Amino acid sequence: MPELPEVETIARGVQERVRGDCIVSAWFGPYRKLFRTPPARQAAGLEGRAILAVQRTGKHIVFKMGLAEGDSPAAGRRLSGPDGQAQAQWIVHLGMTGRLLVTTQDSPLAAHTHARLSLASGRELRFVDPRRFGRLEFRDLRRGPGFSAPGAEPLTIGPEEFASLFRSRRLAIKAALLNQSLLAGVGNIYADESLFRAGIRPRRRSGRLTRAELERLRLALREVLEHAIRLGGSSVSDYVDADGARGFFQLEHCVYQRASLPCRRCQTPIRRIVIAGRGTHYCPRCQQ
Repeated sequence: MPELPEVETIARGVQERVRGDCIVSAWFGPYRKLFRTPPARQAAGLEGRAILAVQRTGKHIVFKMGLAEGDSPAAGRRLSGPDGQAQAQWIVHLGMTGRLLVTTQDSPLAAHTHARLSLASGRELRFVDPRRFGRLEFRDLRRGPGFSAPGAEPLTIGPEEFASLFRSRRLAIKAALLNQSLLAGVGNIYADESLFRAGIRPRRRSGRLTRAELERLRLALREVLEHAIRLGGSSVSDYVDADGARGFFQLEHCVYQRASLPCRRCQTPIRRIVIAGRGTHYCPRCQQ
């Protein structure tokens, strides 16, 4: 499943390419489980909207929408929305294998394409998801609240708030990092890599970590996530960015999916265990 760096990379790429564009028409496929909002209502809500901004919230991509102004969408010109706050949101969760691609309208249609948004600029925004675990939702902000992540933002959380998330918890620290109600966006890859860089074993109980250890973990987590974003994320399965390009951070993994291979620091074989139902990788010598 795409994690925070992958979702951030896609959101930034889509923002760069479609911000200020206008949605002329919206098509959605027949697989109903993908839609948190009925597809007909999504199409009606999206058509004629200007894309004011695209950003990541947790593991979701959130499009901020305004009403188009000026020429009609049929004129084929790029339109901008009004200044001020968004009036609607389109929320995309990529699931296990989802892709959000910006392409030309005449480019070949990939199998498992479930949504196509035709833009006034002549481009097209497509949602492709072979395993169909992704979700698409439309929210009219004049009628209800906007989308927000359930947990704290790992890239900006401060020392005191971070420490308070784990205080007195009996969960293994690896399981706690994966809990989206605590930290939004952290998944299996970056939990393993951050614990390695902080020198903490994934089975240790969260509530027994010292303040110094938790601060090492906070800084390691932020460092790993920011570096992964710079490298375009980890392409270990189906992940590609908004242009269909793969990321490079998987080439720098220290422990994730490196079971039995030598640790990059000390040459001790990396071990694999299961915590909270997830494969977990660590170095028995570097992590205590």
